[in-house]
This record gives sequence, C-alpha cells and structure tokens, in this order.
Amino acid sequence: MLSKRDAEILRLLHERGSMAISALAQALDVSLETIRRDVKPLEEAGQLVRIHGAVGLAGQLGEAPFQRRMRENADAKRAIARALAATIRDGESVMLDTGTTTSFLARELIGHRRLTIITNSSDIARTLATQNGNRVYMAGGELRPDSGAAFGPSALDFVSQFTVTHAVISAGAVDASGIMDFDLDEATFARRVLSRGERRVVVTDHTKFGRRGLIAVCPFTAITTLVTDCSPPPQIAEAIKATEAQLLIA
Repeated sequence: MLSKRDAEILRLLHERGSMAISALAQALDVSLETIRRDVKPLEEAGQLVRIHGAVGLAGQLGEAPFQRRMRENADAKRAIARALAATIRDGESVMLDTGTTTSFLARELIGHRRLTIITNSSDIARTLATQNGNRVYMAGGELRPDSGAAFGPSALDFVSQFTVTHAVISAGAVDASGIMDFDLDEATFARRVLSRGERRVVVTDHTKFGRRGLIAVCPFTAITTLVTDCSPPPQIAEAIKATEAQLLIA
C-alpha cells in the first residue's frame, strides 16, 4: 500500500521524469533524511531507480525531454488540441511547428481526411503520414535528438514554399507583449510558419502565461487566434482584446 507521500513522489516523477533527491525533498517540504527513507522501499520494489543523487521512474531514465514534456499538463494540452481540431475541416492544409501541444493536435487530427500537413516534426509527420489520404511534407535538415525536429536554413527554405489555411505554432511563454520562446532556432521557425498561414494560430496551456521568454516570436497583432485551456490573466487578456485576435478557450 502506498502512503500519501509515496503517491506524491511517484506523481512528481511521472510529471518530471527524474529529480534530484534534494529537489524532491524541497518539493515535499521534508528533510533529506526523510526523503531518502521514503525512496528506499520504492526503489527496492522496483518502482524507482536511483542514480547520481537523483531518482526517476523505472524505465523512464534516459527518456528524451520531449517525451517528458508530453506528460506535463497533458489533459490541458489534449483539450486545446481537440478544440482547435474541431475548427479544421477535411481537405484543408495545416502547417505545424514542433511542440508538445502541436503533437497533441496531430493526434486529434487522425480522424480527419485528405489533409495536407507541412511540419518540421518527425513525431507529427509519423502520426499523420499514413492516415486517411493525407499528404505530409516534412522539412529536412539535421534532426534534434530531444524532439526529432529539423531546424536551420534548409527547414526555413522548405516551409517558405507553401501557403496554408492554418499555420499553428506552440508558445514557450506568453506575456502582455506577445508570444515568446527560449530557443532562437525554434522562435525563428515559428515566425516563418506564421507567415505562411491565412489563419495564424498559437496554442498554449495556462502555465505559459506570465512567463518571460528569451526571444520574441511575435506580438498578438501577428496572430488571428490563440487557443488555451483557461482565461489568461487580465493584463494579457486586455492585450489580446486590443487586437483583432480571437481567444478560444477549450
């Protein structure tokens, strides 16, 4: 039988993949001695693996960061994806950047027919390539080991050849100034994707609101729709309302 703290340890590790013992103790507001005592029986039972001062769920250590992010706020991302998928019709064209929420969108589009998909994400391409008469185009270049996505000049040049009905990007951070990210290549690619769409959509869950990214992707005036799972904070909501962008809450 799991104690309440055992269950919380497993929940945290399920969300984050692995954690330092010290970070786990801090998250649960207990001492290092207590957390080590709690972890030991879970390790002996084969549920956890301990390595170099950290613990992780058995079978998930060494997992790529992208797979871990797919588990974070999964219900919210799935709801966002479902709401957006309902606005996309069979036979339309969709360009997607790499991101966990856009990967969830790809899964929600499996039931659609004859879509044209352009993406730099091997996960999205693999999900939709063999479904219901779809045509899938994937940008080339070196694939990143964490996300399996292509970036760089060749990827940018490739997507620039297309004009699509729906251009969809994910956001790393959103504040009153607009959409931001933490990676220069990802921000540059996202900006190019938006430039190719008649409808320019940003998908983001509520945890990104109020965060300040390193690189600006675009202001709200550059998008037509923002899809999220909860109402944004007032300052961000007012900034969106001041533009022509639609706010779609799943």
